[in-house]
Amino acid sequence: MSATLSIEQLRADFSEIFHAEADHTFFSPGRINLIGEHTDYNGGHVFPAAISLGTYGAARKRDDQILRFYSGNFADKGIIEVPLENLHFEPEHNWTNYPKGVLHFLQEAGHQIDRGMDVYVFGNIPNGSGLSSSASLELLIGVMAETLFNLQLERLDLVKIGKQTENEFIGVNSGIMDQFAIGMGADQRAIYLDTNSLDYDLVPLDLQENVVVIMNTNKRRELADSKYNERRAECEKAVEELNRKLSIATLGELDEWSFDEYSYLIEDANRLKRARHAVLENQRTLQAQAALQAGDLEKFGRLMNASHVSLEHDYEVTGLELDTLVHAAWEQAGVLGARMTGAGFGGCAIALVRKDALEAFKENVDKAYQEAVGYAPSFYIAEIAGGSRVLD
Repeated sequence: MSATLSIEQLRADFSEIFHAEADHTFFSPGRINLIGEHTDYNGGHVFPAAISLGTYGAARKRDDQILRFYSGNFADKGIIEVPLENLHFEPEHNWTNYPKGVLHFLQEAGHQIDRGMDVYVFGNIPNGSGLSSSASLELLIGVMAETLFNLQLERLDLVKIGKQTENEFIGVNSGIMDQFAIGMGADQRAIYLDTNSLDYDLVPLDLQENVVVIMNTNKRRELADSKYNERRAECEKAVEELNRKLSIATLGELDEWSFDEYSYLIEDANRLKRARHAVLENQRTLQAQAALQAGDLEKFGRLMNASHVSLEHDYEVTGLELDTLVHAAWEQAGVLGARMTGAGFGGCAIALVRKDALEAFKENVDKAYQEAVGYAPSFYIAEIAGGSRVLD
């Protein structure tokens, strides 16, 4: 894992690249999702938390109409220059399409961004890990623009613009969870979010003698190229079929019994499995929030396990790498629960592990993974952190 960047280092790196002083520095976290996977675009509940891994940034306002972007993670690409009036998706502009999209939609919403910027970013979220580096970058750029151009923005507006960028600019048909968790995160709190109404509670994360371990498969996921959009389409088609007898907008409106009663309307076996996951995962998330508030971490852990089983067999978004990590984690002493987190198809899993069992856990899971997959996973402790913010 890359080291945390100090403000001094961030400013020094900016000056070295742009030969000028940054106006401000910024940080935007990544996120994990404790439970509630693939429920956000199905109108259900999610339970994410912002983490201390994330994206650092430094920026200054320019006197002309040029945007200049530089990433410490893609140093070989150098400074990418974009005219402010040319905020269109262009494949050759690589990672800068995310900031371009955010600035485009800010302008479209009527916010005045009338000058260019020099922007330096560096992220210590492992690349392609499914800890939401893209949403982290989107919210980082949003907070930069908000600060440099003195925009009058509600944080929820920025969250929605991040989602709009992902959906309409990048072309990933994702829900709002990632941007919401990253924009609204709070220290030592998980966010219990109803994605239908956007009502949310900040829930104290009292893990007692346990820690959340992030287990990275080190298999990159490319969300836009994955079956993510296909899964969403399958769920939407299932809603359409259910509406021959019901009147629902999303699968999140059903509990397990009402779904069971009308599931005969879904004509395809795969669509039935996808819809069943969405409905039951939403119910698991409701139960998980109650278990956490009651201090029943053992039940919380069992619900994590059940979530992974559903993602593996009904939603089919796990694969060899994630299943190997999670199944190995289940066998270890001191593990209350484990599941994949994020969209799947590679990326990361999480486990709730007793602190005194941590070293043996990592050693044993690493061994099982290398034997099955042929290379090593990585492990991080998830430190729950605040949302996107100005550092100085």
